[in-house]
Amino acid sequence: MPQSLSQLYAHLIFSTKDRYPFLKVDLRQRVHAYLATTLRDMGSQYVIVGGVEDHVHVLFDMGRIHAAKDFVENLKRESSKFIKTLRPNLDKFFWQRGYGIFSVSPTHRESVVSYINSQEEHHRIKTFQEEYREFLNRYGIKFDEQYVWD
Repeated sequence: MPQSLSQLYAHLIFSTKDRYPFLKVDLRQRVHAYLATTLRDMGSQYVIVGGVEDHVHVLFDMGRIHAAKDFVENLKRESSKFIKTLRPNLDKFFWQRGYGIFSVSPTHRESVVSYINSQEEHHRIKTFQEEYREFLNRYGIKFDEQYVWD
């Protein structure tokens, strides 16, 4: 086959360090836009970003150029630098070390978009930890509570 083609959607979830609510409403839109731009600059043709003050959800097409680890490392590193420039009190901003990345079928893409776009409403009744545990359980990922929140 002379041409390599792919369509790999990934749902990425990561939190601020210790889930501290750095991403207040007035900053969130700028941070989400920066995250989307960073991924597009890495070659992702499709990106949706949402979240609340202590974590983000990103749905993107990984394409065939970068490994998931490379996408995540670059995204977190570059956005962390950007966030620290927004206000003096954000010099202590960090993302948590870990992350969750989950495959998404193209047939489920729109339901994930809806889920990401309704994060504020969703988190009125469910904490980040409850939400994240549900993802890990749904995907059959074993985890240790002692280390998953680092």
